[in-house]
Amino acid sequence: MPDSFRNPADQDLDGHLAATPVLDEETPFASVQSLFDEAAEKLGVAEDAYHVLRKPDREISCAVPVQLDNGRLGVFDGWRVQHNMGMGPFMGPMRLDPNLKLDDLRALAAWMTWKCAVLNIPFGGAAGGIKINTKRRSQTEVERAVRRYTANLLDVLGPDSDILAPDVASDENVMAWVMDTVSLHERHTAGAAVTGKPVALGGSAGMRDGTARGLRAILNLALERLRIGSLDHRPVVVIQGAGHVGGNLARLLHGAGFTVAGISDVNVALYDPEGLPIPEILEHRAKSGTLVDCKVECARMTNEELLAVECDVLVPCAIANAINSSNAVDVRAKLIVEGAHGPVSARADRILDERGLPVVPDILANAGGVVTNYFEWVQNRQGLNWVPDLVSRRRRRFMTEAWNAVLAFREQYDVRLRMAAHMLAVKRVSEADALRGIYA
Repeated sequence: MPDSFRNPADQDLDGHLAATPVLDEETPFASVQSLFDEAAEKLGVAEDAYHVLRKPDREISCAVPVQLDNGRLGVFDGWRVQHNMGMGPFMGPMRLDPNLKLDDLRALAAWMTWKCAVLNIPFGGAAGGIKINTKRRSQTEVERAVRRYTANLLDVLGPDSDILAPDVASDENVMAWVMDTVSLHERHTAGAAVTGKPVALGGSAGMRDGTARGLRAILNLALERLRIGSLDHRPVVVIQGAGHVGGNLARLLHGAGFTVAGISDVNVALYDPEGLPIPEILEHRAKSGTLVDCKVECARMTNEELLAVECDVLVPCAIANAINSSNAVDVRAKLIVEGAHGPVSARADRILDERGLPVVPDILANAGGVVTNYFEWVQNRQGLNWVPDLVSRRRRRFMTEAWNAVLAFREQYDVRLRMAAHMLAVKRVSEADALRGIYA
């Protein structure tokens, strides 16, 4: 193909080939589907309902043409997957990722459905985004892409149909562009169509660290339940990831007196069994964007090695399938709390269960962000702004009620925590679908 015919959107890497991700035995979509299958079987979900729940309600694919700064036209790929609306309108993240895949969005949309159901939030799951490298594109190019993507989906977006939430590379500024685009076409300010907005535009207090605060609440409940740690021995925590979730969680736990012994980014892991100076580390990362040159005195290792260090709690907050069938036997934590989506593969989860290592699943542990998104939607609908303490107390209540409901399912069905959470979610969604019926 002549270079003049190439799509400029495909030249994000300036001639360099994109890195091929390491292949694992499972994709995130395969993992979430296998967990649904197991939960549906244990619950005895009717065959017809099973087939409806297993497939997304709708998958939308769109081209996103963008006028580039050099005057050429780049065309990016965009998708939106709407999984299930049994419990309410769709709600889910919008990602800006050069490696975005439709199967990953299917998995994320399903995770959102089950997560909302576990937390008893009146939403169904959705996920979408644009296949674009924001690090290789100017801010104006990214803004044009976001606005065109939003315009392409105007017929399915809205506070009563599908609410967009922030995710990878889509910060509060990006969500402001989405809200403004929807509002211009609707001819009124459509604040409730988007969550994760700046506070000045109707965003909620507590949004930036909502996922981390929800994680901390669940971690504390799990530690109390499993009797890990005491006043004389603060739990030793290792966190894989130092970004929006991992970094904020490290800051919160360090401030609460926990020993945060490990933290990592994509390049390096830092480890000290006596505890790391988390504020100093996070300040360095905020300035340089990496932990590589951090001057803290500690051991350096790979992410794979960090997952195998001895600790009380391991919190993987980075990538899917970080713990898989090849390294699950090496994990030496007493408790695993999932901060990312699907960091423990389905096969690894069974290996860890056989070893007696409890895993608090993602659809429960990292749902604090979803709860805060829901709070923002409610505030926008009411025309109110809740004070930070009210947001915090209500989020903690939602997380505690979900934890107790999952524990009740675990005891009732004698299953591992992950399966208890999925069974609770599938039961709630299948009951909602049954009550609504099928329009055909």
